[in-house]
Amino acid sequence: MRSALTLRNIVTAALVIGLVLLPLYVALTGDRFVLILFTRIVILAMAAVSLNLILGYAGMMSFGHAAFLGLGGYTTAILSFEGVHSGFLQWPAAIAVSALFALAVGALSLRTRGVYFIMITLAFAQMAYYMASGMARYGGDDGLSLESRSTFAGLLNLSNKTTFYYVCLALLLGTILLVWRLTNSRFGMVLQGVRSNESRMSAIGYPTFRYKLTAFVIAGTLCGLAGALIANHTDFVSPSMMFWTRSGDLIVMVVLGGMGTLFGPVFGALALLFLEQFLPTLINMAVRPFNPAGAAKAGEYWQLVLGPLLLFIVLFARGGIDGLLKKLGGKHSSHE
Repeated sequence: MRSALTLRNIVTAALVIGLVLLPLYVALTGDRFVLILFTRIVILAMAAVSLNLILGYAGMMSFGHAAFLGLGGYTTAILSFEGVHSGFLQWPAAIAVSALFALAVGALSLRTRGVYFIMITLAFAQMAYYMASGMARYGGDDGLSLESRSTFAGLLNLSNKTTFYYVCLALLLGTILLVWRLTNSRFGMVLQGVRSNESRMSAIGYPTFRYKLTAFVIAGTLCGLAGALIANHTDFVSPSMMFWTRSGDLIVMVVLGGMGTLFGPVFGALALLFLEQFLPTLINMAVRPFNPAGAAKAGEYWQLVLGPLLLFIVLFARGGIDGLLKKLGGKHSSHE
């Protein structure tokens, strides 16, 4: 029992309970913005968890993971544009398109390693980005608005923000459970062995390419489902969803939270999106006493503060936020 009551487990449990009870806080305070913000955090955390499966557990640095986010979102929006509003059709289609694209990309890129793998995944993502930009019927560079959110034959009303939030949260927790089951199975053990020494795993008879490709397709499929959610959340999709900088954001979430950890990507998504949302305000407050006239302007340069801050966390909190919590919990236990 004592080993279960670590700081990391306590913070993780508090986070999950807080996410579950968030709509109650919104109902009491009337602060709808918090629900909108956390819905976005939950969806992007799901995308980050899917990336963590291949980056954290298998050591595959994909710089094109946001392509699956965009494909899932565009599939949902295009079907809506063409008059298909049923989520029973939209979401499986988003999953299937993302899975097929992941299969094609993985079959080619996984034959390479290191920087070559990074560049090939980036090239495929940019190809998807330019294809979306060139689809004039579906908005091109201007993007495409959803005519209505996905419908589920009256079973779920996704237009209700609380209902939609709980759907997103349930899918995030389901994704985390799936990744936990996978990484603690024989399949997951092989993936982690491939990350450590692929040549040795091949030498003892494991078909490493097949394992890596399967993991890559699963990760792309989960991210495609997150894309369908983000399309419903914003009621809009655009090519920027799959631009390389969005893939960079997902990598930052995984690294910041803790690669190869179960809830690390959730911590990373929460931290990054909170910093993006509130750092300009904090900078304004810090500068105002010294330069009231320039305080508003200073907030526009929040990324100059965010970059070194993230670098500091990565350099001095090995293992990200999850690793920091584990280290602090270990120190606390040793003092006891």
